[in-house]
Amino acid sequence: MKDLLVKINAEIDTFKAEAESLTEKGIKVAGPRARKATLEIEKLLKEFRKVSIEESKK
Repeated sequence: MKDLLVKINAEIDTFKAEAESLTEKGIKVAGPRARKATLEIEKLLKEFRKVSIEESKK
């Protein structure tokens, strides 16, 4: 579970950096990278939900 949280935080940091590059600096190639990070975050959050439910049943 801790490893999963580390991965989630890393992807969130990546998203923040890319979104800032896009909005603040106008770097257009950061847009696709930010969108890719959101997809990874979505996958990781779904996995977190599944693991969390399993842990709560113990």
